[in-house]
Amino acid sequence: MRKLRWMTDGGFWDVDVSTPLTVDGVARPAHGYPLVMGMSRGSKLSRSRQVDFLQRFMAMPFVPSFSNTLSFQRSLSLPLPPFLRDSWFATFLGQFNVQKFVSSMGKNFARKEADASSFWSNLCDKKWYALNLCSEWLLTPEDLLLLSLEANGDMMPPRKKAVFHHKFSNHNLTLETASPALFVDHLGNYWDVPLTMSMDLASTTTSSGFRYHFYANQTSGSVKLAEGLPQSPVPSSLLPGLSAKCDFSFKKKIDIWRSEASKKKMVLPYDIFLSNPHVSVSALVGTVMAASHGERALREDCSSGFHARRENCSFLADVYASVCFSAQYGNFQKQLLDLTRFSSRVDIPSGVKLVNGAYRVAYDFIKGKSIKMEAVQAICPSASVSFQQQIAGPFSFRIDAEVSIDPRRRRGVVLNVDDPVIAIEYALQLLGSAKAVAWYSLKQRELMVELRIFET
Repeated sequence: MRKLRWMTDGGFWDVDVSTPLTVDGVARPAHGYPLVMGMSRGSKLSRSRQVDFLQRFMAMPFVPSFSNTLSFQRSLSLPLPPFLRDSWFATFLGQFNVQKFVSSMGKNFARKEADASSFWSNLCDKKWYALNLCSEWLLTPEDLLLLSLEANGDMMPPRKKAVFHHKFSNHNLTLETASPALFVDHLGNYWDVPLTMSMDLASTTTSSGFRYHFYANQTSGSVKLAEGLPQSPVPSSLLPGLSAKCDFSFKKKIDIWRSEASKKKMVLPYDIFLSNPHVSVSALVGTVMAASHGERALREDCSSGFHARRENCSFLADVYASVCFSAQYGNFQKQLLDLTRFSSRVDIPSGVKLVNGAYRVAYDFIKGKSIKMEAVQAICPSASVSFQQQIAGPFSFRIDAEVSIDPRRRRGVVLNVDDPVIAIEYALQLLGSAKAVAWYSLKQRELMVELRIFET
């Protein structure tokens, strides 16, 4: 599930995907289409910090999650010397699979083997547990180093990760290595890549203006399916090899209307970023280039964009565009129905594919030939929509979904609604812009409770 972010920056910079499949709650996006940029991360608390906060300040002794089975998470902060507490955070994050444990005990009752000794021996079985050791060092005000080690009691190989963040004055740099790294493709299948190393350098995003982005990634080893359909093809972007992508874009935002009415005095909004009623439109146009070497270069889909291939090397280039509409009513200050927000985004991920599809449709129409549905589908953009409504006080309801047009359907509705995600949000008023989110993905059948700060 993409992190329930409002569609204002276009869908071409993929962020990490939240998932309860692992203890640290993170998967990386994988795409068969090689030009999509990856891993533009925003500020996000680690899973250990989220669970620690929910325990301390929201009276949640256990944080639930669901991915095929129900699990509970509990965080334990390691004691540190006073002079290190401001710069070092270390925790044990444990996970207990409740549903599997209860199912096992039910089988014991059915076989009449349940007693106190069997209960305790079953409870102590390590296959119900998973553990994540996470350590975060604030080396300087601009540098953060994260080390993570995750072990699962069902004999899965341990997951190791190291991430380094550096903030320049106008850029964000991220270096990461993981073994194995968890990826998720557009079909919802999860993949384990034995070793990945990546570098991400992105200009600081603004509401309008020029931006650029460079990303390099090295993968090695045999890719394995972690969860999903057994016969699913491996995405080409996960195959062994080296790839580099460079992106340049320009964004322009226009406020059609912005409320100038005064807000209620002496009343703090539940979220300061959601306290300004407005109607706005933004447009983004960009170009991206990608070069690959290795096995992934031989498997990449070159049907979109300008492309060249020689032996085990490939190069692709394309243009893209995105248009976003956003509207909000209410200041999110009153107790009832003081926030209604809608956002939609229309994406054209490949300008070359759009032009080729439009040419084929026009040519077949002029020549009196039957129009091929593949050409019509090539010129149909994809869209994403979000809707949020305050219920009462700090509670609000939200739904996100992706919408696409399928002209191949001869009957019924030609719209496809993909990956709908519903959520209940609880705004933490005293923190300015923070919220606890409980979301459920209908496609993935996953449920998760998260803490998010400064994410709108």
